[in-house]
Amino acid sequence: MRVRNTLLASLLAPMLAIAAPQPLDHVAVLVNDGIILESEVVDRLDMVKQSATDAGQQLPSDNALRTQVIDRLITESLQLQMAERMGMVVGDTQLDQTLTNMAKEQGMDLTQFRSVVESRGDNYAAYREQIRNEITIGQVQRVQVQRRVQISPQEIETLVKLIKEQGLKSAEFHVGHILIDFADDEIAARERAEKVMTLLNEGADFKKTALAASSGPKALEGGDWGFMNVNAMPTLFSEVVTDAKAGDLIGPIKGGAGFHIVKVFETRGIQTKELKELQSRHILLKPSPILSEDRAQAMLVEFLEQLKAGQSEFADLAEKHSDDPGSAARGGDLGWADPNMYVPAFRDTLNSLEPGEYSQPFRSSHGWHVVQLIERRTTDASESINSDRAYQLLYRRKFGEQAQSWQNELRSNAYIEVVETK
Repeated sequence: MRVRNTLLASLLAPMLAIAAPQPLDHVAVLVNDGIILESEVVDRLDMVKQSATDAGQQLPSDNALRTQVIDRLITESLQLQMAERMGMVVGDTQLDQTLTNMAKEQGMDLTQFRSVVESRGDNYAAYREQIRNEITIGQVQRVQVQRRVQISPQEIETLVKLIKEQGLKSAEFHVGHILIDFADDEIAARERAEKVMTLLNEGADFKKTALAASSGPKALEGGDWGFMNVNAMPTLFSEVVTDAKAGDLIGPIKGGAGFHIVKVFETRGIQTKELKELQSRHILLKPSPILSEDRAQAMLVEFLEQLKAGQSEFADLAEKHSDDPGSAARGGDLGWADPNMYVPAFRDTLNSLEPGEYSQPFRSSHGWHVVQLIERRTTDASESINSDRAYQLLYRRKFGEQAQSWQNELRSNAYIEVVETK
């Protein structure tokens, strides 16, 4: 009898092992008609934790970090849903070009780059899709936010005067930021902000506190905005850090979204050097469900043939066909600029040209281009440079502010439900 029981147990053991319940993926958040899976939350948590470990940064509790990660994933999901409604698709050609540029910036080819990604334990196919999503989000932000940015001639003039007053020397501030949002209760938000301020004054780690408490756009980076020139900062920062010293903690400051706390980690001065600039013009075609990648490239080839044969003028073609509204109105003219301000594919193409020479059609993260290098120069700050710099600084500042407002509007009009697990 004992032998029979032993035999029966040995036969049943594998069956019991097979029948044991296995953990399944499940929905963590409902976002409109879309979902965020628990596996996505876990993957992003692991990524944030690994980044924090690599940077030697302390982390808050798992619950606080999970809240921040879910918040970021919701914002990304809403923007990707917007892109889908707009028919915005990032094709494999554009994605591969972006990855190739990323690899080139690190001195590698795409095969080496893939090996590095996989050596970190990441799935390369999943990494590709993550980059595709990042490109898509960047594109939908440009379309939706760019039209909200308004810059008046008076604003440029005022900033040019400030740049002149500062002379060739300027300062940069390494800024940290914590936002305690109102959440429909201003009094409670003020109390939370003052409590956070007290903890920081008592020696609490700023980045860990930001990860746990901030609702700001850089919360998952520990509230760290990096080094910024005062003119490129969000307006709130620029108003409070001008006279600040390294280590200063400023706030709480009431703003439109909540109460802000700003920390100056470091300051540094910059000596303006000679500036190498390029003047160029381009025609941009953005692939879409109507215009394929191949057709966009073929159209630019036709434009080049017309230009070289003297059948068309560059300015006329740019005004009629270019998908860059800012330069199209000026015949494709991009003005004088530091080539490093452009995306890598555009910068590298410009640097390879001689004055007057046209490029062959090439792909950047923005679309398909033909560019002509008009002239090179080395110069110090001048009236035109200051005007261009002032415009770019104002644009970046306002774009960041408007992007945050737009994302808040997306959230306020969305159905969001965090699914509680038992």
